[in-house]
Amino acid sequence: MEAASLLGVSPATLRVWARKGELPSHATPGGHRRFAHADLALFARQRGMTRLSAAPEPLRILLVEDDPQFALFIQEALGTLDPAPEVETAREGFEAGRRLQRFQPNLILLDLMLPGLDGFAICQGLRRDPETRRLRVIAMTGYDTPENVTRILDAGAEACLSKPFRTSELLGAILGARNRSEQPAPSLAAPI
Repeated sequence: MEAASLLGVSPATLRVWARKGELPSHATPGGHRRFAHADLALFARQRGMTRLSAAPEPLRILLVEDDPQFALFIQEALGTLDPAPEVETAREGFEAGRRLQRFQPNLILLDLMLPGLDGFAICQGLRRDPETRRLRVIAMTGYDTPENVTRILDAGAEACLSKPFRTSELLGAILGARNRSEQPAPSLAAPI
């Protein structure tokens, strides 16, 4: 619905363009189409449409942290970003999997030592799944050993922060992830 609204057309028109291949999209397992903001902007420019908003959707961060006090510290730090990101929290690995499907974050802040499924297994699972393989992961650990850092980076995390860390370190890692050129463009959903 949001993508159709940005272009000033009905959702049915948007679906027709997507089905014809005129507007790049991909379908989610939940039955929604996703449109990259850059694709919408290009499509609008090519057709002389001026209604498209230039603002991408906010960063969505899934925080996977079992320590409630540390999770609160991180949420407060994230609140200082402009624009403020949408944040959901999970306390263990299996809950993270459920929230991942529903929330569809752009970035995961992932504690390594979690009850149940640990951060290493979560990161490896994300990299094996075509739907999540490009998802940004920043690991966090209080067990900052060379072996753990190497292991999580090999599993696909882009960085590993040693707890406790400063707010500036966290925000620097997040903004670095947000500004990387290979990061997928934000997506807008419209029902199929």
